[in-house]
Amino acid sequence: MNKKWLALALKVAVSGGLIWYLVGSIDLEAAERRITQTDPVMLVGAACLLLFQMLIAGFRWRTVLQGIGIGLQFWEIVRLFYVGTFFNQALPGGTGGDVVRVYMVYKADWGLRGALNGVILERVATVLALVMLVVGTLPFFITNLDASGRAWIIPSVALVSAVVALGLVVMCLLDRLPGGMRRWRIVRGLGDLADDARAVFLRPSIAIPALIWSALGHVNIAFAVYVLAIGLNLDISAFDCVVLMPPVLLAMTIPVSIGAWGVRENAMVVAFGLIGVSAEGATVLGVLLGLVGLAVAIPGGILWLSGRNRGGPSLSDVEAELASAKSKEH
Repeated sequence: MNKKWLALALKVAVSGGLIWYLVGSIDLEAAERRITQTDPVMLVGAACLLLFQMLIAGFRWRTVLQGIGIGLQFWEIVRLFYVGTFFNQALPGGTGGDVVRVYMVYKADWGLRGALNGVILERVATVLALVMLVVGTLPFFITNLDASGRAWIIPSVALVSAVVALGLVVMCLLDRLPGGMRRWRIVRGLGDLADDARAVFLRPSIAIPALIWSALGHVNIAFAVYVLAIGLNLDISAFDCVVLMPPVLLAMTIPVSIGAWGVRENAMVVAFGLIGVSAEGATVLGVLLGLVGLAVAIPGGILWLSGRNRGGPSLSDVEAELASAKSKEH
């Protein structure tokens, strides 16, 4: 079994285990009643917000790409991001959406370095903004915690924030490694990443809008959750969602499951349980968020197939061509 399939098997096991745990700990009949009583208009509303997320992500990615000198057109960036979202949501076990995005930017004649670093730094910007939102909403979040809860959540947030900040500093200094190590291709690649990271995060004209677009994306998802909560008749305010969703989204960035299934639902049970939402209510809310997100991602697959019909590569060709390009670069 190669590494890719082993990683997939582990992710399936994690998702399956977490979902199994939830199924055994909630009132399934109550959850079924909530699902059958969901307002379809609110499902459509949440889908519209998640569709709007593609535009927000497009602005975020374009800002990062401009910072490293890549001038793709905005609507092309949105198209590429949409295709990547499809692979992340609908085909999480195969070629990842980020790999597909790297490939498509590379094939647009912007070079492997820019294509790869543009996706990496866009991901970094989303995590940075998410940590900033977690820190910013922490004073409101901890009002729902007792003394024991505050005793572990505050140090945990501080630790995560410190690790992310240190990681950004290290990323920007990766080209300071001893000169003798430059003979290794991976070290030269890390040096290029450091150069591009400084071009993005040490330039206010790039860093500020990139982080703003990232934060707006996270808030937009929180509002989509609020709309779903209305459809489920849950007693949750928009402000609750803005405060409680950043920690959930941060948990979802940990790549230990299939499309965050299981992680998302358990995190939402913990977060929304702080304001008295039942376990089955929070679970159904998380499941609907995942399903609506999956439905919204499907047109990205159509965009990919339309490219295939015009002579585009198959999935098996994507990783092979990127590997070949990597061996030639540097």
